[in-house]
Amino acid sequence: MATSPPYRGRFAPSPTGPLHFGSLVAALASCLDARANRGEWLVRIEDVDQARAVAGAADDILRTLEAFGFEWEGEIARQSRRTDLYRDALDRLRRLGVAYDCACSRKDIAGAARVGLDGPVYDGRCRRGAPLGATARAVRVRTHDEPIRVADGVYGARSQRLESAVGDFVVRRADGYFAYQLAVVVDDADQGITRVVRGADLLSSTPRQVYLQGLLGLPTPSYAHVPLVLDAAGRKLGKRDLAHPIDPRRPLPALLAAWAFLGQLTAPEQPASPTEFWDFAVERWNLGRVPARSPPVGAADT
Repeated sequence: MATSPPYRGRFAPSPTGPLHFGSLVAALASCLDARANRGEWLVRIEDVDQARAVAGAADDILRTLEAFGFEWEGEIARQSRRTDLYRDALDRLRRLGVAYDCACSRKDIAGAARVGLDGPVYDGRCRRGAPLGATARAVRVRTHDEPIRVADGVYGARSQRLESAVGDFVVRRADGYFAYQLAVVVDDADQGITRVVRGADLLSSTPRQVYLQGLLGLPTPSYAHVPLVLDAAGRKLGKRDLAHPIDPRRPLPALLAAWAFLGQLTAPEQPASPTEFWDFAVERWNLGRVPARSPPVGAADT
């Protein structure tokens, strides 16, 4: 009788700046969900886009996680060292006949496309080959309009029609870097991730990942997207938003604030140290209490 693989979760920050409160919320949710389910928790540095990586940011993020009491299994995976895996996956998509070269510029697409989830919806003009004399710029994956369904642990059942919502999407960019959608799918499968707990800004891209998993014959983990921490203007916090730093010298206040943001029950007696917090939080973590605050507009069709 087949048994389910053991729980394995992960936190995968991009090294574009120091850890901020919004990232702490996502890290705490993913770690607690793994620990409460007696699973493993991994950390992966998503630096596939080297043009955006800030020197020293990855090490700073890791030091901050350690200061807050996070513990992870195994070595830290770094996407910048895994490009051979992404190249192999792209080659497989080509052999399947679903990946094709695209010669369109942003300007070409914006001038003729309607607006979808992430901006202009690509109309598939290079599906049958780039125009004569045009230079291929990116690689896209052919989509369809059959609904892709995702059962999210916080936001419930979601459905998206990729061809209508985003069009044929990029898996290798014009600058030569592999796109997030392909890299994250390959990484999660290679590392045996069984549940992805992350910010709701990625809810809208999850159907693309599920679609790629199906094409590549990779397992689909379960998903749970936690609400975003927004600034006063309703915008997602970014690593460059210095108005919302977290102080690694005073981890307990930020841990308690993140715990409350995630809708968890307060302690009868407030923990006096990070160690007490983790003991308390692992025992009492309840994913069902995480509030399904409004996800980004267009996160799914239904």
